[in-house]
Formats: sequence, structure tokens, C-alpha cells
Amino acid sequence: MVDRQITPASKLGDQGNVLSNAARLFREKGFERTSLKEIAEACNMLPGSLYYRYSSKEALLVELMRRGVDLVTTEVETAYASSDDPVERLRLCINAHLHALLVDSDTVYVLLFEWRSLSAEARGDIIALRDQYESLWAEIIETMIEQGVIRKDVNALLLRLIGLGALNWVATWFDPKGVYTLDGIGDFVWNVIMDGVIRKSVRT
Repeated sequence: MVDRQITPASKLGDQGNVLSNAARLFREKGFERTSLKEIAEACNMLPGSLYYRYSSKEALLVELMRRGVDLVTTEVETAYASSDDPVERLRLCINAHLHALLVDSDTVYVLLFEWRSLSAEARGDIIALRDQYESLWAEIIETMIEQGVIRKDVNALLLRLIGLGALNWVATWFDPKGVYTLDGIGDFVWNVIMDGVIRKSVRT
């Protein structure tokens, strides 16, 4: 288990530390069992200062989830734009998604597993953001099928859902001090994809 230390947030304007502490507590205790008072204490803030910024615990959770989606989206979009080769671009996007999961693993964990704690309205907003991100992957896969890089008999929807599900699950078990490196995991996933869905004539 990776140690997670309390990050001081002595200033009201230090939003990053507030969100980091909230994500850590939500991951360790669960959203329902964590109070705004506990988050304020972890940040060395008065509860009133935290209440001033966030009207409710859900508002803080929504902000965290938006941060998580923005983080992963930015990483993958940057990777996508860095290469014109479709095969290399897919490899870079897979690695970018994996690395984004671990840049702020607590936030991503909360994004993946606490969305059911949201109200219906807030949940709809976050799901819309998630769908927007997944549409990027849908475009990547569909383009590769059209270009003849991915075999045409491959179900694009299933490939996207199963692929992202497998990548996301890494956030639940990856240990930076463990036997598997993030690059090694990325290479393994890439080899599975190369053997499973990429046409032999375009493999490199």
C-alpha cells in the first residue's frame, strides 16, 4: 500500500491542496463517511473557510471529478497530437491514459468509483464529461478501422469499453514500489492489442 501523507493547505486560495486532501480522504474512507470538517482539519483550515468555498460536500466531489476528467483528457489529447502514425498514436494514447491515472491517483480513483454518490443532476453532468472523453477514443478506434489499421471485424464499441475498463482498473492495484512498472504495464497492454486487433500488415 502506498503511503499517503496529509498535504497542508494553509491558504484559502490553495485549491489544489484542498482537492488533494479531499480525494485522499474520499478514497480511504469513502465519500459518505467523510465530512467537510475532516477535510478542513486535514488541510489545517477552519471548517468555515472550507464551507465558504464549497456549499456542500457534493460540490467538492463534483470539482474533484471535473479535475480528474480534465487531467486524463488533456494527457490523451496531447499524446494524440504528437504523432501522425496511427499505430504509434494509439500506443502513445494508451500510455498517456495510464500515466494520467497515476499522476493524481486518488482523484482518478474517486472519479471511477464515487460517481454513484452524486445526485442525479450532478451525475448527469459528470457522465456527459466522461462520454465526451470516451468519444475521443471512439474517434481514434473508428479512424484506425477506416484506415485498415485495426481489423474490420473488430467490434469498435466493445474494444473501447473493454480497453478503457482494463486501463482504468490499473488505478485500483498499481503500486509504484511493486514489481510492475507503469511502462511495463503499458507495453503489455500494447502487445495484447497488437496481437489481437491490429492487422498483421501494419504491425511494426
